[in-house]
Amino acid sequence: MNATDAILARLARLHPKLIDLSLGRIERLLARLGDPQELLPPVVHVAGTNGKGSTVAFLRAALEAAGYKVHVYTSPHLVRFNERIRVAGRLIGDAALNAILEECEAANGDAPITFFEITTAAAFLAFARTPADVALLEVGLGGRLDATNVVARPAVTAITPVSMDHMHYLGDTLAAIAGEKAGILKPGVPAVIAPQAPEAEAVIEARAEAAGAPLRRAGREWRFAPREDGFRFEGTRWRLDLPGPALPGAHQIGNAATALACLEELHGLILPEAALRRGVQDAEWPARLQRLRSGRLAALLPPDWELWLDGGHNPAAGEVLARFADAWRDRPLHLVVGMLDSKDNAGFLRPLAPHVAAARTVAIPETPASLGAADLAAAARSVGIAAAPSAGIAAALADLAARTQGPARVLICGSLYLAGAVLRENG
Repeated sequence: MNATDAILARLARLHPKLIDLSLGRIERLLARLGDPQELLPPVVHVAGTNGKGSTVAFLRAALEAAGYKVHVYTSPHLVRFNERIRVAGRLIGDAALNAILEECEAANGDAPITFFEITTAAAFLAFARTPADVALLEVGLGGRLDATNVVARPAVTAITPVSMDHMHYLGDTLAAIAGEKAGILKPGVPAVIAPQAPEAEAVIEARAEAAGAPLRRAGREWRFAPREDGFRFEGTRWRLDLPGPALPGAHQIGNAATALACLEELHGLILPEAALRRGVQDAEWPARLQRLRSGRLAALLPPDWELWLDGGHNPAAGEVLARFADAWRDRPLHLVVGMLDSKDNAGFLRPLAPHVAAARTVAIPETPASLGAADLAAAARSVGIAAAPSAGIAAALADLAARTQGPARVLICGSLYLAGAVLRENG
């Protein structure tokens, strides 16, 4: 265990619950640290169920293409914790991360605080001490009581598509979940709203009116439409014909358009069309329909096979992957799936069932909350997927390769934690 891992392990023991939504603990710690959240550059605060990270990736790519320095806070990480904190364009280094985590640990003392709360405070402290032009904050869970929601007056808030997920914490209806996401809306702060189901949209609009947040809604104040060579964006300031997004999947057009609608609200910045085009074309976001062309795991498959990776884990993500898989008719599609025991496993897999030849299920390495491979295989079979448990990721790939003749395609999916394990194991 390196120094960073040792510190993170100590921080994880400060509160018995992994998730315990509240603002009181982080507000207390931030006050002891001098309220660094009040010293941030203009903030774009992004909530939602699916597409938050991709929207942030498009925002960062466009802002950096225009020459701006950007702080970015996202979660979870895939391989190294440092991925969560990007300071003025660079991932935080080990020495700086360790120092700032220990400073937060000392300021907190033995008071209860969750791992996410104290590491969010560390990110704010790092951002407050380094000049930048914009800070992009991705909500960890929900919105209203998420640790990132201590920023009193962001420049823009955004809500990407809301769907059913984290029901234990956010409520068991779409309206309840949308209400939690809408908790980031602030008086007088423009609220960019991606396409939503009617039930979610109604709640968000009501919360925006109550908060006094000006709405910027997809299909009303801004619009987008696919084109043969990309997509068209029409907003409050811009009319743009843009190339297709770098990130694969038709749903990424909506995420890119949401980012553009946010950028329109940053009136103090100069954002040339060329920078916006580069933002759409240059955005990178690992484990979102990412093709793994080489590495230790990829080498287990025959040379005419393809290996893909996606961190999607809820029914809406399953629908997105199913639409992508529908275009993959040139060869059989196999799944390797690992999921947390708190997720709607059958709901995620059901949309994929018509497209899948076979699946192998795995327990997510080093993840106590993982669903067992046998239980996940049973869930897959319940929705019509021919599934069997495997001992691990490599074993699953080897088994599929041994049982299939001719070219095929494998999609590893079901969890960002599984995606991180895949990237580590693949090298």
